[in-house]
Amino acid sequence: METAERAAVRERAEAVLRRLAGEHARLREDQWRAIEALVVDRRRVLCVQRTGWGKSAVYFVATALLREGGEHGPTVIVSPLLALMRNQVEAAARAGIRARTINSANLDEWDEITAEIQTGAVDVLLISPERLNNPDFRDGVLPKLAATTGLLVVDEAHCVSDWGHDFRPDYRRLRTFLAELPERTPVLATTATANARVTQDVAEQLGDALVLRGTLDRESLRLGVLDLPSPAHRLAWLADHLDELPGSGIVYTLTVAAAGETAEFLRSRGYPVASYTGQADDADRRAAEQDLLDNKIKALVATSALGMGFDKPDLGFVVHLGAPPSPIAYYQQVGRAGRAVEHAEVLLLPGVEDAAIWRYFASLAFPPEQQVRAVLAALHTDRPLSTQALEPLVDLRRARLELMLKVLDVDGAVRRVRGGWLATGEPWAYDEARLRRVAEARTVEQQAMREYATTSDCRMRYLRERLDDTGATNCGRCDRCADPLFAPDVSTAALAAAQTFLGRPGVEIAPKKLWPTGLDAVGVPLKGRIAPAEQALPGRAVGRLSDLGWGGRLRDLVGPEAPDAPVPDDVAAAVVEVLKAWAHGDDPWPRRPVAVVAVGSRRRPRLVGSLAERIAAVGRLPLLGEVPARSPGGAGGPRGNSAQRVRALHDAFTVPTDLADALAGLAGPVLLVDDLVDSGWTMTMVTRALRRAGAPDVLPLALAVAG
Repeated sequence: METAERAAVRERAEAVLRRLAGEHARLREDQWRAIEALVVDRRRVLCVQRTGWGKSAVYFVATALLREGGEHGPTVIVSPLLALMRNQVEAAARAGIRARTINSANLDEWDEITAEIQTGAVDVLLISPERLNNPDFRDGVLPKLAATTGLLVVDEAHCVSDWGHDFRPDYRRLRTFLAELPERTPVLATTATANARVTQDVAEQLGDALVLRGTLDRESLRLGVLDLPSPAHRLAWLADHLDELPGSGIVYTLTVAAAGETAEFLRSRGYPVASYTGQADDADRRAAEQDLLDNKIKALVATSALGMGFDKPDLGFVVHLGAPPSPIAYYQQVGRAGRAVEHAEVLLLPGVEDAAIWRYFASLAFPPEQQVRAVLAALHTDRPLSTQALEPLVDLRRARLELMLKVLDVDGAVRRVRGGWLATGEPWAYDEARLRRVAEARTVEQQAMREYATTSDCRMRYLRERLDDTGATNCGRCDRCADPLFAPDVSTAALAAAQTFLGRPGVEIAPKKLWPTGLDAVGVPLKGRIAPAEQALPGRAVGRLSDLGWGGRLRDLVGPEAPDAPVPDDVAAAVVEVLKAWAHGDDPWPRRPVAVVAVGSRRRPRLVGSLAERIAAVGRLPLLGEVPARSPGGAGGPRGNSAQRVRALHDAFTVPTDLADALAGLAGPVLLVDDLVDSGWTMTMVTRALRRAGAPDVLPLALAVAG
């Protein structure tokens, strides 16, 4: 195309941008280079640009130009989150672009949307990466869609790379999509969070791609770190200073439990806040997002579930209670702030417990080869097996098993079909060397976050250098380049309130009511509902291992490296407080326990035994003894999933004759004592044994609940 023709295309592109972003909007030079490559040269482009740079403008402008030029097929945007989809649909409408979505929340609209695509009534179609491997979508919709796509956009493209901080196996399914596109179909991949290694990996997967990588400086952000000695101090600091932070913003936590606790405490101090986690209902998450967008709340207390795709241009601050495990993840989350305001505050309040949380999430990585081979062997069958049916055969937790299956699917070793999964029989190699290198890279990233918190140099420069931004310079704004804007001081009143709040012991232990599926396949004759006469009543524990308050203390007692010792006085006192609240609180036990029984523990017999003795003494209840395990493996550590745990524990516990005789004459519940409830199946199986031996009811009591 001649220079004059390219100039005319740019003029049309500028006109579309003005419809999208206002009369004063002008294309950045790299925005035009990307649009030119897509519309004129029909190339593949990777844009690695900072948050707020205008990556969405590139694909909306390109879409409009392609449609004006006679392109009949829609732009297909593969987007990771529903929040992003909702924002993008609204943004597209401002430019006169008709956008629709296909996702798990609108199954009833799929046929209508497919018909609209075929008639050319849809300019932009947004789909989640998970759709790419849904059997109905993959086999019925995807081939036709690939054949008619006018432009493919891969948003948050760092998810394609397992070197990235947020690798998602479903994104690898894009390889198939790319291979099925007609020749010269333009492709745009975008991300704000990719270092050089991730950029190279994504570019290689795209093929012959034009890489446009810009500066990662965010001139509106003022970075700072506050080193506070405890979770109570961090909550107290928020209670004292949240009103000093500009506008409304996000308070990120590392765990679901911490998000709930933080939101509850801030509400108790008079702040309008809401919590946002992946465990909340979609309707509740959408309502919380909207309240933040409308500035109806001061802060949204969120886990990383609120991340990619949430767009609030006037977000005034981002505070982290606990550090994410990598500078890339941190940069992405703080990038939510300051897009359309002159100044935004970014504060990190790291905690000593951060490393333990990082280790937990690292433990969910790709399984060892032996376990992978066991899954492949189980799937060499004529009938597909569901994830639930695989669990009794493979010692992996549900989330880890599903992640592994998706990776194997992308690698061609298994295939997802109606009813579950099947092995393809294709050769497959376990890439141990690459997995080891990825794990080593994660360790380096964690160390980098420790260094970020303690560096005496410019914090923005440090982040940019970790993301391989060669133009990184001192920002002149952060608490290292200029005087700190906030001091770590907390008031006596706020600290006392936080300590009281976090010091409250007591969480519920929900009883199991259903057996895991597929146990009969491994010789365990249990299925369906657990008989009411064999169930436990709701129980109690002092706290969760992930709690801001009791979590650290409990990890010291029941963590993997914790020594076995008698229960400490402060923890025993907390147990007494739990029992008092259980007896007289809003949701009391139905009947007071009349005796105490301990779970026979091989890991911590002194801890469990002393706890049972002290409870019996305080409550003036008889200690009837313990329920030991028949075999050495019966009362061992937690298994990978519920089916495996029940398989190991089935008929593992024996109620001694003298204990059974004592149970027969009881007129009320037994208080069943253990140190840690992880999967919950030990308590369930011991309860079943006690109730079959004559216990009228069982009230579980533990020091800690995992999670």
